[in-house]
Amino acid sequence: MQAVTQRNRSVTRILPGLETSDGAGVRLTRLIGGPQLPQLDPFLMLDHFRSDEPDDYIAGFPPHPHRGFETVTYLLAGEMAHKDNAGHSGILSAGGVQWMTAGRGIVHSEMPRQREGLLAGFQLWVNLPSTHKMNAPRYQEFERDEVALESRDSGTQIRVVAGETSLGTQGPVRDLVTPVIFFDVTLPAGEELVEPVSADFQGFLYPVDGLIRVDGVSIKPHHLAVMGEGEGIEVKADETSRFLLIAGMPLREPVARRGPFVMNNEAELRQAFQDYQEGRF
Repeated sequence: MQAVTQRNRSVTRILPGLETSDGAGVRLTRLIGGPQLPQLDPFLMLDHFRSDEPDDYIAGFPPHPHRGFETVTYLLAGEMAHKDNAGHSGILSAGGVQWMTAGRGIVHSEMPRQREGLLAGFQLWVNLPSTHKMNAPRYQEFERDEVALESRDSGTQIRVVAGETSLGTQGPVRDLVTPVIFFDVTLPAGEELVEPVSADFQGFLYPVDGLIRVDGVSIKPHHLAVMGEGEGIEVKADETSRFLLIAGMPLREPVARRGPFVMNNEAELRQAFQDYQEGRF
């Protein structure tokens, strides 16, 4: 039988992100959701926050509503306290993840639990298909030691938040309406990661530390690299590097978006605002 050759993806765009603020003044870099990359279906937003200056994060994200999509908070350093209007609350610590399905509506807050020190992490917004935008809200929350860790002979380590690697390691986040893989990869200097990525998925790479290369193209830290078409990805590390590999199934549906609500048309957006103002969340 003839071996099937995997067609690896190239990089089509590299973006530095936009320095901005959100919440009550939290300083962050917006990689998806700004003018340069309004969305990367099914991803609506990606923010990277990192600072050891309390004034950059201490005001946090006071109570605010969401409808129609999922928010993913992945913390690299520090602690965040969260609570919502349904009585749910908890603490997210370094290495932990909260995958929240806002569905038909929720009001929640995310506030730093620390008064000093480094706070770093990501927030990713994943769109929901029209048939599931009004699902009941739900959470999937996992601490660092609950996130699967795959160690390979090369020294490569993959923290698997969602999806499954080629070696069969599965992330704790399951039963997603919008299929997504979310890998946090540490690649030793001189090594490479060759990993399948479904040809149906659209996604990106984001180096947190170190310099990586894809098909001869160098990607510096804190730059988002949009992946082209293919069945897999080959990433080489010029130095010990850490990067996110995230991809998901495009929905290919109309997006009507305003503030904290993401629906399919303007009428649904108006209804979302009315429902929130009249206390139906």
